[in-house]
Amino acid sequence: MSDTTYLDWPFFEPRHAELARALDAWATENIPHAHGPDVDAECKALVKSLGQAGWLRHAVGESSQTMDARAICLIRETLARHSGLADFAFAMQGLGSGAISLHGTPEQRQKYLSKVATGEAISAFALSEPQAGSDVAAMACAAVADGDHYVLDGEKTWISNGGIADFYVVFARTGEAPGARGISAFIVEANTPGFEIAERIDVIAPHPLARLRFTNCRIPATQRVGAAGEGFKVAMRTLDVFRTSVAAASLGFARRAFDEALHRATTRKMFGGVLADFQLTQAKLAQMATMIDSAALLTYRAAWKRDQGHSVTKEAAMAKLTATENAQQVIDAAVQIWGGLGVVSEQPVERLYREIRSLRIYEGATEVQQLIIGRELLKEVAR
Repeated sequence: MSDTTYLDWPFFEPRHAELARALDAWATENIPHAHGPDVDAECKALVKSLGQAGWLRHAVGESSQTMDARAICLIRETLARHSGLADFAFAMQGLGSGAISLHGTPEQRQKYLSKVATGEAISAFALSEPQAGSDVAAMACAAVADGDHYVLDGEKTWISNGGIADFYVVFARTGEAPGARGISAFIVEANTPGFEIAERIDVIAPHPLARLRFTNCRIPATQRVGAAGEGFKVAMRTLDVFRTSVAAASLGFARRAFDEALHRATTRKMFGGVLADFQLTQAKLAQMATMIDSAALLTYRAAWKRDQGHSVTKEAAMAKLTATENAQQVIDAAVQIWGGLGVVSEQPVERLYREIRSLRIYEGATEVQQLIIGRELLKEVAR
């Protein structure tokens, strides 16, 4: 396991350190480092394995009070050090069901959450659209009330777990008010008539991803999550929990890259010594270590503050912004230290180089995080 002295920071309780160490030992024995050709099958197997071992129960809460953001972050960081796909499998079980954990009815929680926690059902979070990614208010997918049902029409895209999920939490315009205030959330099961996978999407770090289409798709009103017109609030509260965990996954990638860089620097013979003997290498390692610690402090501050019951919109944005951008630089430096081997397909640092890139985009791109931070700062001044 990488350096774990950060587990002694005051953000954590003893149970968090025990959790991280137990998961690391389990992952060492149970998670393959290389991906097979069938990513869908591998992802399903990882969900099942994580559920049977009890790890997925940390991604699911019976209410907002029972969701432990620090545990979620530590799990994502630990899994990301071992396997990007394992981190993805865990994270999407949490993000996909997070709206139900936070705003679902007792009946919805009973029906879906236990299956998500045991890996029996795969969940997905469907917010983005072809013309509405960061700009959620531009959403076009619509849900029209029709008696005791809603009728959904439209598309979603960039949906993780698209094609393998058993149910999707879908956000659609219901028109109670203009813009973001007229959106509601719905649980749509994969076998619902009128729902289809319109396209599977391949990306540089393979994982299940798809474009969804809804055509006269009838959903019982009992499948709505939260109040009508409050879907934006549902989505943002969910993202406040899991956006911080994206920062934690970035930390996991960065720590693994740093370990690989240290190994290479101290074992690569060069000019009668090793690569680590050169001051340029030492300076680069110092920069990498500092970027990791600064990101970790912001990440676990946000998680701790959220667990204390505070709003963390600004802190989560700061954590994601810093951790993802820093991890990109750390991993790039690790590739450079590895030299030619660093760009060989499926070498650890090459795989990390592909895996980190999307984290700077999804759940709010870096530029969006900057806007969020600026907006929150101006709100504080106006109070």
